[in-house]
Order: sequence, then C-alpha cells, then structure tokens
Amino acid sequence: MLRRHARAACTALAAAGMVLTGLQSGSATAAQPSPGTAPAVQSAARALGAAEARPELLAAMGRDLGLTRAQAERRLVNEAEAGASAARLRDRLGASFAGAWVDGAESGSLTVATTRSADLDAIRAAGATARLVRHDLSALERAKERLDRAADADAPVRYVDVRANVLVVEETRTGAGAGLAAATGVPRELVRVVRSAEAPRPLYDIRGGDAYYMGGGGRCSVGFAVTRGTTQGFATAGHCGRAGQSTSGYNQVAQGTFQASVFPGNDMAWVAANGNWTSTPYVKGAGGANTQVTGSVLQPVGASVCRSGSTTGWHCGTIQQHNTSVTYPEGTISGVTRTTVCAEPGDSGGSYISGSQAQGVTSGGSGNCSSGGTTYFQPLNPILSNYGLTLRTTGTDPGPGPGEPEPGGTWKAGTVYAAGATVTYGGSTYRCLQGHQAQAGWEPPNVPALWQRA
Repeated sequence: MLRRHARAACTALAAAGMVLTGLQSGSATAAQPSPGTAPAVQSAARALGAAEARPELLAAMGRDLGLTRAQAERRLVNEAEAGASAARLRDRLGASFAGAWVDGAESGSLTVATTRSADLDAIRAAGATARLVRHDLSALERAKERLDRAADADAPVRYVDVRANVLVVEETRTGAGAGLAAATGVPRELVRVVRSAEAPRPLYDIRGGDAYYMGGGGRCSVGFAVTRGTTQGFATAGHCGRAGQSTSGYNQVAQGTFQASVFPGNDMAWVAANGNWTSTPYVKGAGGANTQVTGSVLQPVGASVCRSGSTTGWHCGTIQQHNTSVTYPEGTISGVTRTTVCAEPGDSGGSYISGSQAQGVTSGGSGNCSSGGTTYFQPLNPILSNYGLTLRTTGTDPGPGPGEPEPGGTWKAGTVYAAGATVTYGGSTYRCLQGHQAQAGWEPPNVPALWQRA
C-alpha cells in the first residue's frame, strides 16, 4: 500500500480564488471560529480534497483533457467551488432553476440557468453567468420520466441537455424519437431528436478498478470499497452478477458473494468479501498507483472525471449529463450519468472519480478506448443509501470517539443525504445542498459547500 502523497495546495487554491472569487459565500473572518470551538469552516475545494490530487490523476487529466499539471490542479479546485455555488443557487432559485454547468479548460466559468428574469441579478452576484431559458429543470426531467416508461432500443438514450435547455432523445431508427414523444404526449417543443449509431450495452466481461471474476464465468471491475458494519466489500454494477453469485479476486482467490443486485431499472450491486479481503480507501490509478477516495460528492455537468477499469485502466473525460436514461437490450436503466470517458468490456462496475470524490460505477456505453466513445455510470450515493453501505475513505471512522459528547440533532455520520434533505445539528436546522455520504469532519456548520442553515 502506497503512503499518502502530501503536497502543498495553497497555489492552486489561490489561483482558483482569482477565477471564482464570487462563488464562496461568507467572509474569511466569519468562517474562523473562536479558540477552543468547532473546527474552522473549510472552502469547498479544501473540504472535498480537490487541492490534494495525486500526480497520477493529474497526469491522466493532462493526457486525456490536454491540460498542464497546473491547469488540472486549478480545474479540480474550480469545479469543487463551482459545484458548491451551483448547489446554493439551486436551493435559492427553487422551481425556476434550470440547470448549471462549468466551462473552460480550467472550469473557470460557472453558468446557472433560470426561467425567471428576477433571478438573474442573484446569479451574477454569486459570481456565475446567468442564462434565462424557457423550461425549468424539473419540467424537463418529468417529461423524460414519461419517455423512459415507453422507450425501447430504437431510442436507447434520453437525457436533459442543460446547456441547450432541451430533452434529447438519441434514435437508432428514423422516426423513433418523434414517435416516442407522440406516444407519451410529451410536447414536441421540449424534445430534440438526434440520430445516433450508439447501441449501448453493459460492459460485461477490491481497490477500485481491480478485476474480479464471477462464479460461472465473466469478469468485471471493482467500483469502490465499502463496509457494512464489520463486513468488508465493494460496490459494483448490477449487471455483473445476481444475489448469491460468488466472486474471486484479480488473483483468482475466492473473494465473496453478491449480496444484492438490481438490473435493469438501475445498475447497482454490492459484494460482501470473505475474511481474506479488506476494503481500502483507494482506486487503482495510472500505472497501478493508488488514488485516494475522500468522499462521494457528485460533481456538476462539465466537470472532469476519471475512470478505472480492469480492461483499459485509467482514462479521463468530462461529465455530460446527469439523470440520463438508457435502454439496453436487457431493459431500461435510469438515473445514470453520461460521460465522454471511454470504456470496454470488463471495465463494467469500475470506479468513476473526480479529484478524490467517488462518482459512480461503470454501467455501459458505446465505442472503445482506441476510437473514443460514450459511457454511463451508476451514481454511487444511491448504492450506498439503498444497501446501508459506508464508503471507505481516508477520513476517520464515523461517530464520536470515547468520551466525546454528541452535539445533538439528527445529523449522523455515515448517512447518505440527498440535496434538499434537512437535519438538525447543535440546535440549528440545516438543508443539504449537494448529495453526499456524511463523515466525521463534514458536520453541517463546518462545510458550507454541503450544508446551508435553514
């Protein structure tokens, strides 16, 4: 196991501050606690570990995104701050919110869309570019849900393109997209049909990214190491195996058993390992080096993301759309994220990570890592929540230590919180801004990137 690589991040944080000066709320003075009180409030970049990326991750971003190391460092920091700012604005705008995305080689520009002209000044005041559009995000997502229920493999991919403020349907047969919209009663003005040669399929074939083998044949990739109580294990894709199926590790040693699996509908599963295997807070990065995992905050559209898999190794790209629906030959899955990262059979189940934040597990896609392609990942937080799992991270174990008093309230380390959830902590009520699994050190008063006092 490699020792943790430590390096100073002040330069990257300072650079990001110049680019996104308006994106952090509160003053530096206000963020400092009195001596002997709770820890200092952290910036989003520092709290999420964006300023501590390992050289291997930065090198892969340079290779696949055409960035210098300094640009990659600034991009990760900017994306963390932009994600926090977009979450605060979404909470403030409510029903008029129409999406957010980052642009630029260093993700130095955040755009937030709204259907209400009265919101434009508030968006600009937060340091973002304001965009006035016709359709709010909730309306587009409701329309997509109607399409999802009737879609087949002739219209295999559906997603909301927040940049274009439209619901995109990719069709492999002429007329399939228009027919789907007509059959479901979705207004044609909401839909843009795109001709595509994609034929997405699951990529069949315990540090994240390592190979594992299913009893009865087949190979997939470990997503992220998890625990459930004292049980060690890992999250992976549901299409890789069914409950009760045995697995062996990359070394062909008996490893564990699938405890639960969903596919289609979603593409999620988890494997409980036997006593010979131990979960570690790492993903297999470039050259086999360890990349540390520190949390599970989902990043915004346009953000960089890297994937680790047992067939093609380590590759990077960007997040294109969240909450995408894909119809494979086996059926439809919903709630996956569409990316530009390449993948091939055997990479299924493997890790998607942005900076040090776990994003999800490889579901399927099209193309390959020679000519390029599109892939989809099942977000990790729903897997953690559905199965009561705790992501293994570099942080301390959840819960107070011996003799430490509980602060009081409903917030609890280890719980997966969705955006909009409310908790109490220390006598105050807080609303979640970005979905994540809570951990010690991320208490609501200390991480304004994740929580806002209600």
